[in-house]
Amino acid sequence: MEFRPEEVTSIIKKELEKYKTRLRMESVGTVLQVGDGIALAYGLDDVMAGELVQFSSNVTGMVFNLEEESVGIIIFGDEKTIKEGDIVKRTYRVAEMPVGEALLGRVVSALGIPVDGKGEVKTHRHRPIEARAPSVVQRQPVKEPLQTGIKAIDSMIPIGRGQRELIIADRQTGKTSIVIDTIINQKNKGVNCIYVAIGQKMSNIVAVKEILEKYGAMEYTVIVNASSRSAASSQYLAPFAGCAIGEEFLYTGRHALVIYDDLSKHAQAYRQLSLLLRRPPGREAYPGDIFYLHARLLERAAKLTDELGGGSLTAMPIIETQAGDITSYIPTNVISITDGQIYLENDLFYAGVRPAINVGLSVSRVGGNAQTKAMKQVAGRLRLDLAQYRELLAFTQFGAELDKTTQAELTRGERMVEILKQGQYETLPISKQVLIIYAGTNGYIDSLPVGTIKKFETEFYKYIDNQHPDIAIEIETKQVLSAELMLKLNNMIAAFKEDFKKRNKPFDASPA
Repeated sequence: MEFRPEEVTSIIKKELEKYKTRLRMESVGTVLQVGDGIALAYGLDDVMAGELVQFSSNVTGMVFNLEEESVGIIIFGDEKTIKEGDIVKRTYRVAEMPVGEALLGRVVSALGIPVDGKGEVKTHRHRPIEARAPSVVQRQPVKEPLQTGIKAIDSMIPIGRGQRELIIADRQTGKTSIVIDTIINQKNKGVNCIYVAIGQKMSNIVAVKEILEKYGAMEYTVIVNASSRSAASSQYLAPFAGCAIGEEFLYTGRHALVIYDDLSKHAQAYRQLSLLLRRPPGREAYPGDIFYLHARLLERAAKLTDELGGGSLTAMPIIETQAGDITSYIPTNVISITDGQIYLENDLFYAGVRPAINVGLSVSRVGGNAQTKAMKQVAGRLRLDLAQYRELLAFTQFGAELDKTTQAELTRGERMVEILKQGQYETLPISKQVLIIYAGTNGYIDSLPVGTIKKFETEFYKYIDNQHPDIAIEIETKQVLSAELMLKLNNMIAAFKEDFKKRNKPFDASPA
């Protein structure tokens, strides 16, 4: 093969003519110190707060502290690969989360990396983890109900789409059970759910996933996993990541429910990071901006105006108390941010009243606006009846003689408490809730022995399904009890009660 020098020369000349020098400026820093999930770097003078940075070992971090001499960075990944003197570069990107339908049914980390072994999440959409909450002008009042399927909540502490309702209690009193039931109840209701597990045991998160799969709820649910094994940086980021996933549905005119389980551990992770970065400690050693941390997270829940698509993001944060103390720092902070709280009580839980909701301390500041008219009609007296029952029960402990009116109130209260008991994963449609509460508040079960109430309720639902499905359909569709329907209900409940009495002899009404 023969080489012709002039041909080679012309090719080289052409290539040289095309060649252009490109200079690229990169902002870099040097690692001064690393340990406990934190790195201090010198340089990076123009870096932004919250910006992602990359270490020479390809580990990612996020800028957390901007100081005169150094930059404090929280590390996502293995800090053992980073050493003093390593180079750290700016990425010019803030922390983002992959979002969209592709995440439904998946378990992801706080950075959006799948951890369920089902391969990568195929989505091209991303949202910043930190975003500004919708303004007052962009919101509309919360008036559309978000049904939990739990009688005690839907009747007395109603939750609306776009609301922030806190669940607060000691450990092992059924907080997570309430939110799992709420997720299961959203099936075929057009609400996508995000369950954010912060600092939970890995076995608990796996159990939640298995329950949701069993009830067919995983297909519209995303689990953001920041277990107790995860670094404090991941636990800090997880609720913001979950919120970003929910905001994709909010701003595209759909509905989402995000659950933060729990914000006590989130506050502890933030305290850990802040103390390691030598931020000044305040009350209970939490940094001074701990209130702002949770406020800016929970304010992102909203019901948007119809002009913006009418989407909603409902937040259900969970707070764990110590020995029932709701007056400590983090519980009072989150109570003041949210639109109400569901308070679960140890004593009620161990007495077999489950869900163990303390009606006196639980409140929904949205109130009846987030209820259907039918539920408002039957549950209006329920809260008052239960409050009076609790007072009278305390009074009877003194051994005072009771008149007939007081005895009647005690009888009613005892049976209403029994009606409001509900097993786990036994969510009820609103029609059945309305019917059983109607039967209770109108005195149809006052003469039944307390021990037979659960059997009465179970058979009553079967009777409705088999004999009067039209009544349940009318309540679901019209969402109001007309005078004609009430008359029909009175006849139906009276007939069923008589039949129930005959089938359950001997039938001795227990005294109050």
